[in-house]
Amino acid sequence: MLRTHTCGELTLKNAGQEVTLSGWVHKNREMGGLTFVDLRDRYGITQLVFDANKDKELGEKAAKLGREFVIKASGKVVERSSKNAKITTGEIEIIVTSFEILNASKTPPFTLDENTDGGEELRMKYRYLDLRREPIKNNLLNRHKVAKAVREYLDSKGFADIETPFLIKSTPEGARDFIVPSRVNQGEFYALPQSPQTFKQILMVAGFDRYYQIVRCFRDEDLRADRQPEFTQIDCEMAFVEQEDILQMFEGMVKHVFKSVRNIEMGNFPRMTYADAMKYYGNDKPDTRFGMLIHDITSAVKGKGFKVLDDAETVGCISVPNASEYSRSQTDELIEFVKRPQIGAKGLIYVKYGADGSLKSSVDKFYTPEDLKKWADAAEAKPGDLILVVSGPAAITRRALCELRLEMGTRLGLRSKSVYNPLWVIDFPLLEEDKEAGRWNACHHPFTSWKKEDEHFFETGELGKIRANAYDLVINGVEVGGGSIRIHDRKNQEKMFNTLGLSKEEVELKFAFILNAFEYGAPPHGGLAFGLDRFASMTIANEENIREFIAFPKNNAGRDMMMDSPSTIDAAQLKELGIKIEVK
Repeated sequence: MLRTHTCGELTLKNAGQEVTLSGWVHKNREMGGLTFVDLRDRYGITQLVFDANKDKELGEKAAKLGREFVIKASGKVVERSSKNAKITTGEIEIIVTSFEILNASKTPPFTLDENTDGGEELRMKYRYLDLRREPIKNNLLNRHKVAKAVREYLDSKGFADIETPFLIKSTPEGARDFIVPSRVNQGEFYALPQSPQTFKQILMVAGFDRYYQIVRCFRDEDLRADRQPEFTQIDCEMAFVEQEDILQMFEGMVKHVFKSVRNIEMGNFPRMTYADAMKYYGNDKPDTRFGMLIHDITSAVKGKGFKVLDDAETVGCISVPNASEYSRSQTDELIEFVKRPQIGAKGLIYVKYGADGSLKSSVDKFYTPEDLKKWADAAEAKPGDLILVVSGPAAITRRALCELRLEMGTRLGLRSKSVYNPLWVIDFPLLEEDKEAGRWNACHHPFTSWKKEDEHFFETGELGKIRANAYDLVINGVEVGGGSIRIHDRKNQEKMFNTLGLSKEEVELKFAFILNAFEYGAPPHGGLAFGLDRFASMTIANEENIREFIAFPKNNAGRDMMMDSPSTIDAAQLKELGIKIEVK
């Protein structure tokens, strides 16, 4: 037997017992003829004691143990004189009578402590070592708890876990597909699914009125901290439902997960329209842990001879509480922040609303204190606030104010990781115009239905006014899930495809199967999908970077640093697949 107990379970109640533990040497230190070894496994750390005064050979052998050696040690559990309250086994230690080296180890290229000295690329190359670290190990174990809680909830609500294919047909909508060549049917290709969207709708037609799947999905798109080319999705669909049924069901699921994993009780989730989210927060995933709302003050600033504001399409601002005493260097920092290329503003105007009611701005040459008071009123500012003003094209101004608001929230400590503010964002636009391509694209996907009261906008050509039956769940400014009520009849689905500019030939080639299914009694249905990686990272640590919650993530270039992939394949494989690669 290689172990009788794990390294995380022995306590004073085990005192006097003879035990055998196996694990990795975490630390090794010598003190007055005694060698102390912290032995680690997935479950915790136990201190081993080797006494060279009683067994010289044993002590000398123990002193030579290196970090990450794998050993088996046997001995007696005794009460520890110098207790460690930070670990569950901190009241005991093992007086070792025998041990065996199961495998030696090279010295790791970085420390495996909580705060490692290894950079991200190095840690990803040696991911098997990084996974031994306490924070990463706990992230993955807690991710398992999230998935377990999801299954518990959905199983209790009558959802059936049904698998859908990975080798499917490529479709023209959404992100780029990963393509898989067929050896048997040379010149033809499968695609890896970006989501099981059409399959889960087909399952609703088939009568499985509550479906879910924790499923791998693939998107060939540029990466960010919260994106990976392959990711895991909690994919769900329900039949005979309206939007409210979906929101209530999955609000319940989120509450259940937070209670099960974090013992956090969450109240009811507020609702916010897409229009209000964009107006007051500048994006469709607002962080509502703090105020500092965006205000449009365009009408209040015009006509004073200041060309920058007079000629601007939009002038907006935020009021930063208790920041009117900001120094010149601090306001200069903010000006440089909004001028960064990824934000794109030309500059920033500020107004200091003194605690005494005085108003002083960076544009006093053009505006009187009375003018500035109108700005402050329009911005709902209070004495002591710093008003930050951005002007320019509407989209750039909105983005700049959104990023500025989040930056100030961070600087002022208003984005606490101990606070969770969830909300549903609803009433998204159905379509967005691509003026360069001269066409309209689906904001969500082409299977999303629209508000009945907006139907007439198809006839008037005001496609941008049509609202979708779509919804996103946002927690602390992070979108963790989203979905929609689907189109469930052939006529409306063809209408959507036609609006998107798809030809009859394209529709027949790509979507004939689902259109045909809609002619055989398709029920009203809808659903949503949660990104498990993102949902777990928010639930566990209120953290947006999902890589620390994935066992084997890719880097920013989409590469697996440990396996060194993607990689080339040999000529014989290419020939078998009927693929020719021209070398330039």
